[in-house]
Amino acid sequence: MLGVRILVIEDNQKTADYVCAGLNENFFIAESASNGQEGLFLACQHSYDLIVLDVMMPQMDGWTFIRKFRETNQKTPVIFLTARDKVEEKVQGIEWGADDYLVKPFAFSELLVRIRSLLRRAQIQQSDVLQVADLNIDIQKHIAMRGQTRLHLSAKEFMLLLLLAKRSGEVLSRTFIAEQVWDINFDSETNAIDVAIKRLRAKVDGNTEHKLIHTIRGAGYVLEKR
Repeated sequence: MLGVRILVIEDNQKTADYVCAGLNENFFIAESASNGQEGLFLACQHSYDLIVLDVMMPQMDGWTFIRKFRETNQKTPVIFLTARDKVEEKVQGIEWGADDYLVKPFAFSELLVRIRSLLRRAQIQQSDVLQVADLNIDIQKHIAMRGQTRLHLSAKEFMLLLLLAKRSGEVLSRTFIAEQVWDINFDSETNAIDVAIKRLRAKVDGNTEHKLIHTIRGAGYVLEKR
Protein backbone atom coordinates (compact mmCIF):
# COMPACT_ATOMS: atom_id res chain seq x y z
CA MET A 1 0.00 0.00 0.00
CA LEU A 2 1.41 3.36 -1.04
CA GLY A 3 -0.85 5.64 1.04
CA VAL A 4 0.29 7.01 4.39
CA ARG A 5 -2.22 6.07 7.11
CA ILE A 6 -2.85 8.40 10.04
CA LEU A 7 -4.95 7.64 13.12
CA VAL A 8 -6.60 10.63 14.83
CA ILE A 9 -7.60 9.89 18.44
CA GLU A 10 -9.92 12.71 19.51
CA ASP A 11 -13.17 12.68 21.50
CA ASN A 12 -14.48 15.95 20.02
CA GLN A 13 -16.19 14.75 16.86
CA LYS A 14 -16.09 18.16 15.19
CA THR A 15 -12.33 18.42 15.69
CA ALA A 16 -11.77 14.82 14.58
CA ASP A 17 -13.82 15.37 11.40
CA TYR A 18 -11.99 18.62 10.67
CA VAL A 19 -8.53 17.06 11.03
CA CYS A 20 -9.43 13.92 9.06
CA ALA A 21 -11.00 15.92 6.24
CA GLY A 22 -7.91 18.12 5.99
CA LEU A 23 -5.58 15.12 5.95
CA ASN A 24 -7.65 13.33 3.31
CA GLU A 25 -7.61 16.46 1.14
CA ASN A 26 -3.82 16.34 1.36
CA PHE A 27 -3.83 12.75 0.13
CA PHE A 28 -3.26 10.98 3.42
CA ILE A 29 -5.56 8.18 4.55
CA ALA A 30 -7.02 9.34 7.86
CA GLU A 31 -9.13 7.37 10.34
CA SER A 32 -10.39 8.38 13.76
CA ALA A 33 -11.13 6.96 17.20
CA SER A 34 -13.31 8.74 19.77
CA ASN A 35 -11.46 7.68 22.94
CA GLY A 36 -8.10 6.38 24.09
CA GLN A 37 -9.25 2.81 24.59
CA GLU A 38 -10.64 2.52 21.07
CA GLY A 39 -7.56 4.27 19.76
CA LEU A 40 -5.19 1.86 21.49
CA PHE A 41 -7.10 -1.12 20.10
CA LEU A 42 -6.90 0.23 16.54
CA ALA A 43 -3.26 1.26 16.91
CA CYS A 44 -2.29 -2.23 18.08
CA GLN A 45 -4.40 -4.08 15.53
CA HIS A 46 -3.50 -2.07 12.43
CA SER A 47 -0.43 -0.48 10.92
CA TYR A 48 -0.44 3.33 11.03
CA ASP A 49 2.34 5.63 9.91
CA LEU A 50 1.52 8.36 12.42
CA ILE A 51 -0.90 9.05 15.29
CA VAL A 52 -2.48 12.37 16.28
CA LEU A 53 -3.47 12.17 19.95
CA ASP A 54 -5.63 14.24 22.31
CA VAL A 55 -5.01 14.19 26.08
CA MET A 56 -8.36 14.62 27.85
CA MET A 57 -10.57 11.76 26.61
CA PRO A 58 -13.05 9.31 28.13
CA GLN A 59 -12.16 5.68 29.00
CA MET A 60 -8.42 6.28 28.54
CA ASP A 61 -6.62 9.62 28.46
CA GLY A 62 -3.70 10.46 26.20
CA TRP A 63 -1.10 10.09 28.95
CA THR A 64 -2.19 6.49 29.59
CA PHE A 65 -2.39 5.79 25.87
CA ILE A 66 1.15 6.91 25.12
CA ARG A 67 2.62 4.87 27.98
CA LYS A 68 0.78 1.69 26.98
CA PHE A 69 1.41 2.20 23.27
CA ARG A 70 5.13 2.71 23.71
CA GLU A 71 5.35 -0.56 25.62
CA THR A 72 4.63 -2.36 22.35
CA ASN A 73 5.55 0.17 19.65
CA GLN A 74 8.62 2.38 19.75
CA LYS A 75 8.65 3.51 16.12
CA THR A 76 5.31 5.03 15.08
CA PRO A 77 5.46 8.84 15.42
CA VAL A 78 2.89 10.36 17.81
CA ILE A 79 1.95 14.03 17.98
CA PHE A 80 -0.14 15.37 20.87
CA LEU A 81 -2.89 17.78 19.82
CA THR A 82 -4.38 19.15 23.03
CA ALA A 83 -5.57 22.19 24.95
CA ARG A 84 -3.19 21.29 27.82
CA ASP A 85 -0.65 24.05 27.39
CA LYS A 86 1.49 24.02 30.53
CA VAL A 87 5.22 23.63 29.94
CA GLU A 88 5.44 20.71 32.37
CA GLU A 89 2.67 18.92 30.45
CA LYS A 90 4.53 19.38 27.16
CA VAL A 91 7.69 18.04 28.75
CA GLN A 92 5.75 15.11 30.22
CA GLY A 93 4.26 14.24 26.85
CA ILE A 94 7.66 14.17 25.16
CA GLU A 95 9.26 12.23 28.01
CA TRP A 96 6.55 9.57 27.86
CA GLY A 97 7.10 8.96 24.18
CA ALA A 98 5.43 11.63 22.04
CA ASP A 99 7.42 13.02 19.12
CA ASP A 100 5.74 16.43 19.01
CA TYR A 101 3.21 18.53 20.93
CA LEU A 102 0.80 21.08 19.42
CA VAL A 103 -1.55 23.17 21.55
CA LYS A 104 -5.19 23.93 20.70
CA PRO A 105 -6.49 26.14 19.21
CA PHE A 106 -4.27 25.35 16.26
CA ALA A 107 -3.87 26.16 12.58
CA PHE A 108 -4.27 23.09 10.36
CA SER A 109 -1.40 24.31 8.20
CA GLU A 110 0.93 24.06 11.21
CA LEU A 111 -0.33 20.58 12.08
CA LEU A 112 0.24 19.52 8.48
CA VAL A 113 3.82 20.85 8.48
CA ARG A 114 4.59 19.04 11.74
CA ILE A 115 3.09 15.80 10.43
CA ARG A 116 5.14 15.95 7.24
CA SER A 117 8.27 16.72 9.24
CA LEU A 118 7.71 13.68 11.47
CA LEU A 119 7.08 11.48 8.45
CA ARG A 120 10.27 12.64 6.80
CA ARG A 121 12.20 11.87 9.95
CA ALA A 122 10.63 8.43 10.02
CA GLN A 123 11.52 8.05 6.33
CA ILE A 124 7.99 7.16 5.31
CA GLN A 125 7.06 10.36 3.50
CA GLN A 126 4.91 9.84 0.44
CA SER A 127 6.70 9.63 -2.85
CA ASP A 128 6.10 12.70 -5.00
CA VAL A 129 5.28 10.48 -7.98
CA LEU A 130 3.16 7.33 -8.07
CA GLN A 131 3.48 4.90 -10.96
CA VAL A 132 1.25 2.02 -12.01
CA ALA A 133 2.21 0.53 -15.38
CA ASP A 134 2.49 3.57 -17.72
CA LEU A 135 0.32 5.75 -15.48
CA ASN A 136 2.31 8.41 -13.61
CA ILE A 137 0.81 10.76 -11.01
CA ASP A 138 2.77 13.75 -9.72
CA ILE A 139 1.18 14.45 -6.32
CA GLN A 140 2.73 17.85 -5.75
CA LYS A 141 2.01 19.23 -9.22
CA HIS A 142 -1.40 17.54 -9.55
CA ILE A 143 -0.46 16.12 -12.94
CA ALA A 144 -1.43 12.67 -14.23
CA MET A 145 0.08 11.14 -17.36
CA ARG A 146 -0.84 7.97 -19.25
CA GLY A 147 2.24 7.24 -21.26
CA GLN A 148 3.11 10.52 -22.99
CA THR A 149 -0.45 11.84 -22.77
CA ARG A 150 -1.48 14.25 -20.04
CA LEU A 151 -4.86 13.49 -18.49
CA HIS A 152 -7.14 16.49 -18.09
CA LEU A 153 -8.87 15.75 -14.79
CA SER A 154 -11.10 17.74 -12.49
CA ALA A 155 -10.01 18.12 -8.85
CA LYS A 156 -12.32 15.29 -7.74
CA GLU A 157 -11.23 13.06 -10.62
CA PHE A 158 -7.60 13.60 -9.64
CA MET A 159 -8.38 12.71 -6.00
CA LEU A 160 -10.28 9.61 -7.13
CA LEU A 161 -7.43 8.48 -9.38
CA LEU A 162 -4.88 9.14 -6.64
CA LEU A 163 -6.90 7.09 -4.16
CA LEU A 164 -7.10 4.17 -6.59
CA ALA A 165 -3.38 4.43 -7.36
CA LYS A 166 -2.33 4.59 -3.71
CA ARG A 167 -4.38 1.47 -3.04
CA SER A 168 -3.36 -0.21 -6.30
CA GLY A 169 -4.31 -3.87 -6.27
CA GLU A 170 -6.90 -3.38 -3.51
CA VAL A 171 -10.60 -3.55 -4.26
CA LEU A 172 -12.20 -0.35 -2.97
CA SER A 173 -15.89 -0.35 -2.15
CA ARG A 174 -18.25 2.41 -3.26
CA THR A 175 -18.75 3.34 0.40
CA PHE A 176 -15.00 3.74 0.99
CA ILE A 177 -14.59 5.83 -2.17
CA ALA A 178 -17.49 8.11 -1.20
CA GLU A 179 -16.06 8.67 2.27
CA GLN A 180 -12.49 9.32 1.10
CA VAL A 181 -13.10 11.47 -1.98
CA TRP A 182 -16.44 13.15 -1.33
CA ASP A 183 -16.46 12.96 2.48
CA ILE A 184 -20.06 11.72 2.40
CA ASN A 185 -21.94 8.60 3.38
CA PHE A 186 -22.66 6.43 0.36
CA ASP A 187 -26.29 6.26 -0.72
CA SER A 188 -26.87 2.85 -2.32
CA GLU A 189 -29.85 4.27 -4.20
CA THR A 190 -27.63 6.54 -6.31
CA ASN A 191 -25.07 5.71 -8.99
CA ALA A 192 -22.86 8.76 -8.41
CA ILE A 193 -19.74 6.70 -7.74
CA ASP A 194 -20.33 4.53 -10.81
CA VAL A 195 -20.76 7.63 -12.98
CA ALA A 196 -17.57 9.18 -11.58
CA ILE A 197 -15.61 5.98 -12.22
CA LYS A 198 -17.01 5.75 -15.76
CA ARG A 199 -15.84 9.28 -16.55
CA LEU A 200 -12.44 8.67 -15.01
CA ARG A 201 -12.04 5.37 -16.85
CA ALA A 202 -12.78 7.08 -20.16
CA LYS A 203 -9.94 9.52 -19.54
CA VAL A 204 -7.44 7.06 -18.08
CA ASP A 205 -8.03 4.00 -20.24
CA GLY A 206 -9.72 5.53 -23.30
CA ASN A 207 -8.71 3.51 -26.33
CA THR A 208 -5.59 2.03 -24.73
CA GLU A 209 -5.01 -1.68 -25.11
CA HIS A 210 -4.16 -2.27 -21.45
CA LYS A 211 -6.93 -1.16 -19.11
CA LEU A 212 -6.07 -0.18 -15.55
CA ILE A 213 -9.42 0.54 -13.87
CA HIS A 214 -11.50 -2.58 -13.34
CA THR A 215 -14.95 -3.27 -11.91
CA ILE A 216 -15.25 -6.10 -9.39
CA ARG A 217 -18.90 -7.05 -9.49
CA GLY A 218 -20.61 -6.69 -6.15
CA ALA A 219 -17.44 -5.40 -4.46
CA GLY A 220 -16.19 -2.16 -6.01
CA TYR A 221 -13.28 -1.01 -8.14
CA VAL A 222 -9.56 -1.67 -8.42
CA LEU A 223 -6.71 -0.04 -10.31
CA GLU A 224 -4.06 -2.50 -11.40
CA LYS A 225 -2.13 -3.78 -14.40
CA ARG A 226 -3.45 -7.08 -15.72
